[in-house]
Amino acid sequence: MPQPYTVPPQTKIGHVHLKVADLDRAMKFYCDLLGFELTTMYGNDAAFISAGGYHHHIGLNTWYSKGGAPAPARSTGLFHTAILYPTRKDLAAILKRLIEAGYPLSGASDHGVSEALYLSDPDQNGVELYWDRPKEQWPANEDGSLHMYTRPLDLQNLLSELDENTDK
Repeated sequence: MPQPYTVPPQTKIGHVHLKVADLDRAMKFYCDLLGFELTTMYGNDAAFISAGGYHHHIGLNTWYSKGGAPAPARSTGLFHTAILYPTRKDLAAILKRLIEAGYPLSGASDHGVSEALYLSDPDQNGVELYWDRPKEQWPANEDGSLHMYTRPLDLQNLLSELDENTDK
């Protein structure tokens, strides 16, 4: 039996690689709408995109999925890709962009530790756009464990982050 092991605390999830049916359509969503930048193409069937010049946060490919149908909702697989925004104001800005584009949300939740917007990409892959509250604000149970919950997110309050007269 292997010895117990704990992953180092500095470990991060580096990227997600998604199978898509139409690379151009996926690029319009992730780059044109969400604002990721193309870092490189891998032939005509894959694109690597990022925020801030990283080599890639998201890989998109049609190697096994070109023209394919979305995975059935009641099957195993990826539930969603979660994209962490640095501030609440940044989350408000992408919410405003989605509203202006008429892109539908499938949900919006306050989880205590974070606030999140939920939507699906054009291939029906789940996407979570969120920001984390500062760790010292995370709710805790009496035993010290996290008290995460799912409550409706007040979208108007979130959008108020963009008000020019708001000091946040």
